Amino acid sequence: MASEAFSLSPSTANPPKHSTVLITGGASGIGLATALYLHNSEYSNNVVVLDRATSPPPVKELLESSRFLYVQCDVTDWSSQRRAFATAAERFGRTDHVFINAGVAEIGEQIFTDHKDQNGELAEPDRKTIDIDIRAVGDSLKLAVHHLRNDANTTGGPRKGSGKGQGGSIVMTASLAGYLASAGAPLYSAAKHGVVGYLRALKGDCAKVGIALAVIAPGITLTSIILGRRQGQTLEEWGDEMRARGVPINDAQTIGLTVAHIMGLGMKANGNGYLIQKNRIQELEGGIAKSRQQWMGREMLDLFRGGRNAPLFPNKL
Repeated sequence: MASEAFSLSPSTANPPKHSTVLITGGASGIGLATALYLHNSEYSNNVVVLDRATSPPPVKELLESSRFLYVQCDVTDWSSQRRAFATAAERFGRTDHVFINAGVAEIGEQIFTDHKDQNGELAEPDRKTIDIDIRAVGDSLKLAVHHLRNDANTTGGPRKGSGKGQGGSIVMTASLAGYLASAGAPLYSAAKHGVVGYLRALKGDCAKVGIALAVIAPGITLTSIILGRRQGQTLEEWGDEMRARGVPINDAQTIGLTVAHIMGLGMKANGNGYLIQKNRIQELEGGIAKSRQQWMGREMLDLFRGGRNAPLFPNKL
């Protein structure tokens, strides 16, 4: 039932070319690795990085390039994110691909640890993980769909989209925790399951307007989001220690290659979800769909198929 796992290298990935790519959370880690690969002069892409950092990543090839734009942006603020997407469109004329990547790890323990507020009452939980990892993702999706449908097509006549826009692709960062929840990270797991839910709910409608929607689901990846390092331990040292224990570790560069490859696939990638562990990649959504009878049972699958066309949510498209 499952598809075969595969590997990618800079020479075997199939990135888009002569396109404009917008990346949220692109100043470090997976986002920066993706930006660097897509910005390569061989591909002639414009790359726009949105990040909350006050200054762009200190990478000479980006800072000196007319094909690179950095926009400071708080993805949890609608006005800030709307302005950032508009700035990208104004600079390069259109947006072709969007990588919705900004995210944070679990922040503290919010379920079993009780904190008191100034009045001695049970304190409200810290919802930053939810706000950044799923609520802001919804805002990014809204803006990405809007711009992919409406930004001017500068290459000629209209293509799929609103009639003026050109369609394109959106890749979202989920996580292994979006498929197999991570114990100890309930808010993060819930948010990443939500990202996969967006994929499944929107893939059909996105296809109708020429937008390919996909997710990546990396396992443990060496980025600054990693928790649990000992004081003074570098990220690379932590990675070596985990590998010695048999933990499958990804490099950020592999995730960047995967994102670029997905964008290059165009509509062939619509609805796909790519699990990445130990720098190996496997598409999951097709196998999950084919195995429905195994985990739903024949009776429930037939009932589902009989009722899925009920007009519960009238489609405006």
